Amino acid sequence: MTPPRNSAVGERAPTGAAKAANKAKKKSGATSSAKGAKDAQDAKALPAAKAARTPKAAAGAGPESRTALVRRARRINRELAEVYPYAHPELDFENPFELLVATVLSAQTTDLRVNQTTPALFAAYPTPEDMAAADPETLEQLIRPTGFFRAKAKSLIGLSTAIRDRFGGEVPGRIEDLVSLPGVGRKTAHVVLGNAFGRPGITVDTHFGRLVRRWKWTEATDPEKVEAEICALFPKSEWTMLSHRVIFHGRRICHSRRPACGACPIAPLCPSYGEGETDPEKAEKLLKYEKGGKPGQRLKPPPDYPGLPAPPLGGDA
Repeated sequence: MTPPRNSAVGERAPTGAAKAANKAKKKSGATSSAKGAKDAQDAKALPAAKAARTPKAAAGAGPESRTALVRRARRINRELAEVYPYAHPELDFENPFELLVATVLSAQTTDLRVNQTTPALFAAYPTPEDMAAADPETLEQLIRPTGFFRAKAKSLIGLSTAIRDRFGGEVPGRIEDLVSLPGVGRKTAHVVLGNAFGRPGITVDTHFGRLVRRWKWTEATDPEKVEAEICALFPKSEWTMLSHRVIFHGRRICHSRRPACGACPIAPLCPSYGEGETDPEKAEKLLKYEKGGKPGQRLKPPPDYPGLPAPPLGGDA
């Protein structure tokens, strides 16, 4: 008996084997379609996941509004406050004069090297009057490890003389007076005012300038313009601690050449995420100081510092 024809198309009706083959073919097609749909969904999810780690302005949703910028900047500050509750100036000092001298010495060198140098320096010249009367060559040899020692010695003698003669031997507490001293600029003045006198200020060093540009808080490169634009984003009460937190983050995680993006706690808020190492395990190896289980920069860190004290000059790091 011949199989009946399909009246709709004028063909023979499929046999049992043909029906099974057609069913398998349809199932395979459905599976392929489902897989294709899933692949397409995953492809859409990848840029979405990346966008979730960055602000809308960086994800192609148009320019970031002023309000959004302020909110993001302040949220980053809050996040950094949780990551670095122990943030502090990383120069050892006991009084405003020591902090002023240490900050001048910190130009073009590390805070660690300054901290290793100042114990002998302050033992020899504990007051502005003592340093004003210093023999230049002797002073130069004491500060030689910090580099540019001749220029720095000249500045130290000059500022000590000015403090002795113009300010009665006391470091002045006004920015106008501080910047009038030899070798003292706005950065140094804000370090002293914020940490020795409790007067808020933004410290724009190389770390601070680099990070605020990475975070798109400003495009300015001139330190005074950077200072003015960042001050406008935050209440005055936050300026000094913001400076410490940003500098801490720049030294420990968001490095100049190889940022540890994969270990960064503020990666979801950073429009520059991906400039550095994004693999968490590899990024972990880039962490420095206490974040990397190594000594910090201070020989005498604050009691709440979670890391190890730095070694003295000539000691093992």
